[in-house]
Amino acid sequence: MRIAMISEHASPLPAPDASAAGQQRHVAELSTALAEMGHEVRVYVRRDDPGLPAMVPIGAGVQVVHVPAGPAQALPAEALLPHMGDFAAWLRTEWRDSDWLPEVAHAHYWTSGLAAVTAARQVGIPVVQSFHELGEGGANGKDSGPSRTGYERALGRAVDRVVAQSQDELSGLVRLGVPRAHLTVVPAGVDSERFTPEGPAVDRDPQRPRILSVGRLVERKGFGDVIQAMRFVPGAECVVVGGPPAQQLATDPHAKRLRALAEQYQVADRVRLVGGVPAGDMPRWYRSADLLVAAPWSEQFELAPLEAMACGVPVIGTTVGGLNETVVDGLTGDLVASRDPRALGSALRRLVNDKVRRFAYATAALDRARQAYSWKRVASQLGSVYSTVAGRRSTEAEAVA
Repeated sequence: MRIAMISEHASPLPAPDASAAGQQRHVAELSTALAEMGHEVRVYVRRDDPGLPAMVPIGAGVQVVHVPAGPAQALPAEALLPHMGDFAAWLRTEWRDSDWLPEVAHAHYWTSGLAAVTAARQVGIPVVQSFHELGEGGANGKDSGPSRTGYERALGRAVDRVVAQSQDELSGLVRLGVPRAHLTVVPAGVDSERFTPEGPAVDRDPQRPRILSVGRLVERKGFGDVIQAMRFVPGAECVVVGGPPAQQLATDPHAKRLRALAEQYQVADRVRLVGGVPAGDMPRWYRSADLLVAAPWSEQFELAPLEAMACGVPVIGTTVGGLNETVVDGLTGDLVASRDPRALGSALRRLVNDKVRRFAYATAALDRARQAYSWKRVASQLGSVYSTVAGRRSTEAEAVA
């Protein structure tokens, strides 16, 4: 099957600093897994650098196409909406005039969906939509505006199928007004060949338990709660990986706030901000940890817990979003209420002090990551979704004819 991935602001190509955001990795790894199953995949991203070639292969069966839409420079995601008309017009012309007409388009993020639907309607291609995060209660823990919410609602009704990554996201989409019949839950996957317990780890003090937390340095990720929770875990260290590169941490407002919080609660000597690291280094960081803590206030799907589980690391998380499904409470880790540093600290202390339980959780976490979240399984599930919507569109076209 010929599959068009529309990911206008999240290219699967390696970033110049070798880092990669969650959506970028998702699109790259999903496309690779689909190609390994025999599909042809083209990923359409907005050209944000005039020096980029028109098309770049990233493996057998996967090509990245750079679409001219707006200025050829990096723009924040919130500035891309005015350029989606040009993106859609280019797609429509490309699909109509070239010898590579996709059988299905899969849009990632709401602005990609607008471009995909606009173009696909004019050439008769079905559209599958993944939002990755919703404006209402999504990106900032609050509604990011009636415009985006309205677009998301309209998209959810216009596309052939919406893929949610968790039951929590599905419920949010239903509340938004997306028909339940349009929805399918397919979780994100994890590269269990790269994220494994075997391999090198970042050096550490073997006498000091290490608690790892991973993500962008934004308030809703709950790093402030983790730092406060460290009061209740004497002797352990907390390492935070994510945010700007290490050399920029000194001027980053979020990093400065977290460091001030660590000083306030007298745990600064046990809290370390690493900054962003190359994606290829992440397995080494996970392997260095005794456990991972993910304490977001609002999140539809957290990738770091899955990656940690695939490295045989137990997880303590908050009862929000996809964490309720990724982490099996009492089996692969523990779940606590969000925004409760005392409860979080108690859970961390119990697990840090219980080596037998950590080993049991780690074993179960590794098995769950490999069995339930392999990219092969995810690609197979999505392949079935693609075949269904493409088949239905073909049947409808034949009926009209």
